[in-house]
Amino acid sequence: MSRRKISGLRTIVTGASSGIGRELALELARQGARSVLTARRREVLEGLQGQVRELGGEAHLVAGDIAEAELRQRLLEAAQAELGGLDLLINNAGVGAIGPFAEASEARLRRVMEVNFFAPAELIRCAVPLLQAGNRPMIVNVSSVLGHRGIPKKSEYCASKFALHGLSDSIRAELTARGIDVLLVSPGTTATDFFDNVLEKNGDLPWLAFGAMSARSVARRTVKAIRRGRHEIILTPGGKALVWCDRLCPPLVNRLVARFG
Repeated sequence: MSRRKISGLRTIVTGASSGIGRELALELARQGARSVLTARRREVLEGLQGQVRELGGEAHLVAGDIAEAELRQRLLEAAQAELGGLDLLINNAGVGAIGPFAEASEARLRRVMEVNFFAPAELIRCAVPLLQAGNRPMIVNVSSVLGHRGIPKKSEYCASKFALHGLSDSIRAELTARGIDVLLVSPGTTATDFFDNVLEKNGDLPWLAFGAMSARSVARRTVKAIRRGRHEIILTPGGKALVWCDRLCPPLVNRLVARFG
């Protein structure tokens, strides 16, 4: 694993207005990266831009819905126009829902898959030529431990993260020849407002707070993994426990999540 210098990296961060995305934007600024930031809420992005500038960083804003092709194209155009290219693409935007799958709408499934999987997949596809011309380029896909192990009441979210996991493994092998690295980041429960802003909430997941990690800690570890050229990281004690227990004894985990999920 080779070292990568963060200072001067030209980056795109999606889902930058809050949580992990916001902390990634700030941590990258602290270490000298230059960024194009996107999220739906422009006023929140403008506040973040001010914080980035206070840190001595550079941030350009493209507000909109990442599920729209026109927004994704504007992101790449902004990277070229404002930064002169692209070295680091961070797919962080995500949405979730809580509730039994059998009672959910088709629209809920489609929205989760559009934002969490199809949007990053298509952004990656369109960004490859720009990345290939970049300096030590890398794609970072922020997934979840629920892309390793599914749980009840979050079926759409789990499916989208499994899909992102599979895509990351596949394109990592494909893009090696083009000099593009791929990092998959799988946090467990993170202390953000994510679960306050889900599409639907029909039921509770009381164990989600176990071993929660701050968004800033997730961002710091992610940037460290970028610097070190890692391919995959699994974060939070609870997340690691879930993944490893499922690998060692899937039947036991099946029974536990069915009973307590």
